[in-house]
Amino acid sequence: MSKTVLTVDDSRTMRDMLRMALIDAGFDVVQAEDGVQGLELLQETRPDVIITDINMPRMDGYGFMQGVRADAQNRGIPILVLTTESSPEKKLRARDAGATGWIVKPFDPKKLVDAVNRVAA
Repeated sequence: MSKTVLTVDDSRTMRDMLRMALIDAGFDVVQAEDGVQGLELLQETRPDVIITDINMPRMDGYGFMQGVRADAQNRGIPILVLTTESSPEKKLRARDAGATGWIVKPFDPKKLVDAVNRVAA
């Protein structure tokens, strides 16, 4: 049975790139345009891994991760942050919000898939 990845990113181009890389690697992909939609999708689906951007409208990645972790059912889902940000302060804030790992854009599809495979239960 294939694993499901929820991607949360406001960039259509980035969502398309993530979808291609993950589907090519055999994953099922569910996509959200921001943190609000991501939390809504979590009520309908149980992804094995979440990949989220930080800078998004309506609800940023920090708020999204806190929302994910606030629900006991979702506390164990690994969350990878995929962002252009790379400062130590932002990484620490993301870790405090519940991030499992950090990937800087632009991403290498093979490295992304390797990271997803490493954290997927």
